[in-house]
Amino acid sequence: MLIGCGIAGPVLAMFLQRIGVTAVIYEGSSRPRDEVGAFLNLAPNGMAVLDTLGIREEVEKYGTQTTSTAFLNHKGKQLGLNPAETLLIKRGLLNKALREAAVARGVQIEFDKFFESVEHTADGIVARFKDGSTAEGDFLIGCDGIHSKTRYTVLPDAPHPQYTGVVGTAGYTRSDQAAPADGVMRMSFCLEGFFGYQTTSSGEIYWFENFHQAKEPARGELERTPHEEWKPKLLTKHRKDHHPVSAIIESTESGILGYPIYDMLSIPKWHKDLVCLVGDAAHATSPHVGQGVSMAMEDSIVLTKCLRDLDTPQQAFAAFQSIRKDRVEKIIKEGRRTGNQKAASNGFQRGVRDLVLPFFLKLGVKATEPVYSYRVKWDETVTPAAVAAATR
Repeated sequence: MLIGCGIAGPVLAMFLQRIGVTAVIYEGSSRPRDEVGAFLNLAPNGMAVLDTLGIREEVEKYGTQTTSTAFLNHKGKQLGLNPAETLLIKRGLLNKALREAAVARGVQIEFDKFFESVEHTADGIVARFKDGSTAEGDFLIGCDGIHSKTRYTVLPDAPHPQYTGVVGTAGYTRSDQAAPADGVMRMSFCLEGFFGYQTTSSGEIYWFENFHQAKEPARGELERTPHEEWKPKLLTKHRKDHHPVSAIIESTESGILGYPIYDMLSIPKWHKDLVCLVGDAAHATSPHVGQGVSMAMEDSIVLTKCLRDLDTPQQAFAAFQSIRKDRVEKIIKEGRRTGNQKAASNGFQRGVRDLVLPFFLKLGVKATEPVYSYRVKWDETVTPAAVAAATR
């Protein structure tokens, strides 16, 4: 049983099929929500998982290529360039692509099944849902995100996600003031925030903005804030920044959304008995390094290999955590550092930043190489020796 039909759920279900395990995905929402949410850049290591699964083209048709990322200061001067290629895609469409691929391969998905509790039996495990129904299985995997109900249920003492002090906003628009559809994501260190955008081949502009806010918003507060409040607020923040930042925000007629940015350093234990957590349910990185989705995909293939090659689910879950823990924790810490570097509070700090940033961007590009080049080899067997080697 898999709880959650976001990113990890469909990917994990398709990998489990390969080892003869039939997984049913239980999703709390009453229907697919393919039209909601912001966007992301899927990194090469995530795309490699799709290659292994054989669904890369099914996902790519919903996105557009980012051929490089340019970093600018608030005056529009380019400070550096990251030449890495990624896939720019709306999160809802990524969910749609993965779900469609899973359904096409026979994976069963049940909606309106909000997970509430789990019970171990002599034969396996029973999940109970809000509507009063139950489901039985050999094991249960929580794929239900950073605010995972599965985590809170089976590991009630686990740490909670931490607010990073950064608020994210995003929108979609069209404007002849923006750069053309040249494949470049442009990110600007602005006076009161961090702004990024890319024009797609259809002419639609995907943009996002981050600003620092010390006080953590109440749960759901930002998501309920209407477009009519976000737009003037963001225009005020960016009125002194280079063209076309304000023009892009001004041209956005509707749909600006906001969200607090959280992360969660890997919890001490990702599993208990016949229940295991993957993706953001076990470890969550902020979006500043663009690795959250890729980490969930990597988790899915590694966990499946552990279940394939080890004798019991409990052994597989322990090996999975051992193999993955160091990698995800390094990326989470890097995401927090990157988020903290997005704001400079005064002119002197901005001047210093603009002077040294080109050097640090080059180091950052070099540092992303082992992250992006990481590959999980499906045909390699998971053995106790391999697990020990992965943790050294």
